[in-house]
Amino acid sequence: MVSRMFRIETEVDKERRDLLRSRLRAANTTASPILRGLRGTPGERELPLHVWALDHHDRLAGGLVGHTWTTWLHVTYLWVDERLRGGGLGSRLLAQAEHVARTERGCLNARLETWDFQAPEFYKKQGYDVVCVIPDYPPGITEYTLTKRLS
Repeated sequence: MVSRMFRIETEVDKERRDLLRSRLRAANTTASPILRGLRGTPGERELPLHVWALDHHDRLAGGLVGHTWTTWLHVTYLWVDERLRGGGLGSRLLAQAEHVARTERGCLNARLETWDFQAPEFYKKQGYDVVCVIPDYPPGITEYTLTKRLS
C-alpha cells in the first residue's frame, strides 16, 4: 500500500467548490441510473421559483423563494410581514408556488425546512407531513423537514 501525504486546507475557494460539485455530479450520475436518466432533460436543472406579495405602495409584504428540480418544489424561504400574519397571505404565497410547480413544471411533491419557533404548525395545516426532526440544530432549536404530495 502506498502512503500518501496530503495538505488539508480550510478556506473558501469557489473554483475548488465548483470543481468538487462537477466531480460529485459526475460520480453520482455514473452510480445512479435514475440520475443518469435525468441528464439532458428539463428536470435536470434547478429552476428558481419566486412568488411576491406587494402592498398598494409596491412594498414587500411577503414572499416565497424556492426552486424546482426534477418533480420537486423546494421552498427555501417563506416570509410574511409580521403585521400581516394570520390573514392568509402565507397560505396564498405557498399555494401559488405549489400551483406553478405542479401545473407549469410538472412537480409532484414539495419539501421545506422550518424551525420549531417558525411555522411547523402552519405547514401541517397546509397539508405538509413531518418526515425528519433534528433536535439541537442549532443548539436549543429543533429543525423540521416537511413534504407534501402536490397531485
